[in-house]
Amino acid sequence: MKDLIKIAVDAMGGDGSPKKIIDGIIHNHKSNPECFFKIFGDEQEIKKYIENKIDKVFYNISNTSNTVKSTDSPLEAAKRGKDTSMWLAIESVKKKESDIVISAGNTGALLVIAKLNLKMIENIDKPALSALWPNKKGMSVVLDLGANIECSSKNLVDFAIMGASLYKSLYSDEQPNVALLNIGSEELKGNEIIKETYQILNEKKNDNFNFSGYIEGNQLMNGEVNVIVSDGFTGNVALKTAEGTANFITDELKNALGGSIIGKISSLLNISNLKKFKKRLDPRLYNGAIFIGLDTPVVKSHGGTDYIGFSNSIDVCNRIVKGNLIDKIKNNI
Repeated sequence: MKDLIKIAVDAMGGDGSPKKIIDGIIHNHKSNPECFFKIFGDEQEIKKYIENKIDKVFYNISNTSNTVKSTDSPLEAAKRGKDTSMWLAIESVKKKESDIVISAGNTGALLVIAKLNLKMIENIDKPALSALWPNKKGMSVVLDLGANIECSSKNLVDFAIMGASLYKSLYSDEQPNVALLNIGSEELKGNEIIKETYQILNEKKNDNFNFSGYIEGNQLMNGEVNVIVSDGFTGNVALKTAEGTANFITDELKNALGGSIIGKISSLLNISNLKKFKKRLDPRLYNGAIFIGLDTPVVKSHGGTDYIGFSNSIDVCNRIVKGNLIDKIKNNI
C-alpha cells in the first residue's frame, strides 16, 4: 500500500452522508484503484455501505460519532471538539498519515479548522479557495472564491502564482495564462489594488505562467485565459452568477423542448447533441474546490452534490497529489 495515494475523508459532511460519500468512494475506486482511503466517521453506519464493496486493503475507518453540523458557525465547529470527523481528517494530513484531505461538510468550518491545524506555505499571507470552471477550450482555475473578502496586491500576486501552480499540476502539458478579473480591459480601469497588482505582474518575469492582463466577466468562458484571479468577494459573486446562469439555461431549454409536440420531436431528433450539452453544464463534473496556500491541500466537495460529484472530487485529489501541487507553489513563490 506504500505507492497508493492516501486520502483522508470526512465521511459525515454534506447532504446524504455517509452513504453519498461512501458511494462516491466505491464509484471512484472501480475506475481508479490507486487510492487508499482513511475514512473518518460513524463506523457502524459506514460499514453498512462499504463492506464487501471494496477490498479492505484499500481503506480503514476511524470511528467517531461527533460531527460538524451544517448549521455550525466556524467558531462553533472549532469548539465542538477535536474528535469530529472533519477535525480528525484534517489532523491526519497534519500528522503526515495522509497526502490530502477532502470533505463535503460546512465550508466555513473546514477553512477555519484547516487553518488551525495546518501551516501556511512560507511567504504566503492568505490561503485562497479555488475551483475549476469550464470554458470553450477546456478548463480554467478561478480564485479566490470567498475565503478572503479583502485582499492586498501581494495577496492577488500570490493567488496568481498559486493558481498557475494548481493549473500546471492538473494539466501538466499546458501553459497557464493568468488574468485579473476587472470591470474593464484597459490598464487604467479598476481600483488601486488591482491596478497595483497589474503593474507587479506585468513587470514580474515569470517562466511559470503568462500574464494576460485584465479579463471582464463576459470573457470568463472564452478560453483565452485559464487562470482567473480576484478577491474573494468578486470571485464568489462571479461563481454564483455563473452557476445561476447555467441552471437558468438548462431549465429554459428543458421547458422549451418538453412543452409542445414540436419541441418533443425536436428533442428526440437532437438527443445526442442535447446529451453533450447537458454533460457540458453538469456541475458534478467540476465539483471540488481547492483550499490552497496551506502546506497540505484541502479539497471541498459541494455539500449538495451526489456520489458522482463526490467521486469527481476524489479525482481532483488524485491529480493534485500526482501533480506535486505544494512543491510547485513552494518553488514558484
